Amino acid sequence: MTRVIAAICAAVIGVIAASSMATAVAAPAIPWELVDVRPHDPRAFTQGLVAHRGELLESTGDCCPQGTGQSSIRRVDPATGRVLAIRYLPAPVWAEGVTVLRGVAWQLTWFDGVAYRVSPNSLRRVATLRYPREGWGITTQGGRLVASDGTARLRWLRARDLRVTRTVVVRDGGRPVDRLNELELIGGLIWANVWPGNRIALIRPRDGAVRGWLDLSGLRSRIAPGADVLNGIARDPVTGNVIVTGKNWNRMFVIRLPTTPGATG
Repeated sequence: MTRVIAAICAAVIGVIAASSMATAVAAPAIPWELVDVRPHDPRAFTQGLVAHRGELLESTGDCCPQGTGQSSIRRVDPATGRVLAIRYLPAPVWAEGVTVLRGVAWQLTWFDGVAYRVSPNSLRRVATLRYPREGWGITTQGGRLVASDGTARLRWLRARDLRVTRTVVVRDGGRPVDRLNELELIGGLIWANVWPGNRIALIRPRDGAVRGWLDLSGLRSRIAPGADVLNGIARDPVTGNVIVTGKNWNRMFVIRLPTTPGATG
């Protein structure tokens, strides 16, 4: 009898969960406005972008074994797209996301099993730490690093040793949002490129709920043919709006949102 009751309870819980997922409301599309169009190095296979002291730090990949380029970290003029300084990573390292926390830059690698602490001024590597998962995107929130790994999961990491302190699964309408890539915390929400599409998810850090979507597919008509996917989000040091770009894009775009969904709703 106990087993029968347990089975019935499990079935009821499953039905309720499925019903809740089916009736959950998907996040809305958020309107955006194009503010400016600026040059971007088309050789940059952009994996991460972040503003720091009036400049952009950009992490590029496209190394071995799949790619033909060489990973780098670079300082970029946000107004002109000019590369101010660049430091290449040794092959076969494939660099990924980049962010800055307490004056130190952090650069992930895709499958090399390490993360780098980097001087954002000299671009020299300060330390190498073990990183036991794929690196994709990275940002900061509440004094912690926040990283994606190509799944629907975001992890909050303690900077001292990259120990995981919190994890959330990002969901829209109750369904996991897979392949989260480049990340940036803006206005209390985590903006995330979703590979390999043209949309950005606006994520509430508290529980991983998607609060809105930006469809930036219209930008593709403004870039050179053959460019790869949308990837790269940063606060614009010039206007205070948001810069977006992509892998091997010859342009970066400044956008603004007339309305922004709240992080506490």
